Amino acid sequence: MTARKVSQNGYFVEGRAAMGSSANQNFISNAGFVITDSSVVVIDALGSPALADRLLQQIRRVTPKPVSHVLVTHYHADHVYGLQAFKAAGALVVAHRRSLEYLNSDAAQLRLEASRTELFPWIDENTRLVPPDIPIDGDTDLRVGGHVFQLRHVGPSHTPEDLVINVPRERVLFAGDTVFRGRIPFVGLADSRHWVVALEGLLAFDPRVLVPGHGPQSEQPADDIRLTRDYLLFLREAMARAARNLEPFDEAYRQTDWSRFSHLPLFGPANRMNAYNTYLLMEHQPD
Repeated sequence: MTARKVSQNGYFVEGRAAMGSSANQNFISNAGFVITDSSVVVIDALGSPALADRLLQQIRRVTPKPVSHVLVTHYHADHVYGLQAFKAAGALVVAHRRSLEYLNSDAAQLRLEASRTELFPWIDENTRLVPPDIPIDGDTDLRVGGHVFQLRHVGPSHTPEDLVINVPRERVLFAGDTVFRGRIPFVGLADSRHWVVALEGLLAFDPRVLVPGHGPQSEQPADDIRLTRDYLLFLREAMARAARNLEPFDEAYRQTDWSRFSHLPLFGPANRMNAYNTYLLMEHQPD
């Protein structure tokens, strides 16, 4: 893990283009941090407490200032299982209030239980889900040490609680999993129609650098936003056509020309699942 500088005071660490496993400690997502005049603000907490401790070590190599806040873009496991390490370091957790719906669900507990087996020893019986100390309801500006962090709710997109964090003084946009750079997105149960709209709105921030939830930083945000958007649109068009024609999913999947995206990392593990979930969505959301 190495912190890369993306602006005068902004940094990020890049996870691997892989599925989470014990071998990679669930280091498959990105996290960022910004050094302000008074403290450090972290964006996302990575996928295990051990990873969060490593991120804290990276921060301490750059600055002795304490971490005051962790801004959570969304509550997927690879972004939040490290939160307890930041809480132990004295940070406040900030996230959208809709994250509480997930945290209070059976799905969250079942996912954690499965992770304790699949990601052992990095996720174990001592790993816990950490709710936000400051749940926000909508767009919020957080002022810390001379910096303004513009927290903007763009969900339901990748998740209902999606936040993007724009830092105007740095001209950096931390986009969370609304943007996957250079790899197939994980769609899951996303509202892909609203996700596409949200992506188009990100360009209004006019960032110099965009830090995606997965993949390297982008200094051409429009191009990288377009890849995620075009993939989602292709999924929706192909699966909507199949659902409209009452084609069985397996047949529709075989007949779809995936060549535009099949060269991208994680196409094999993710694409069929993305297509199936989109097929189910399009049966109820045809346009």
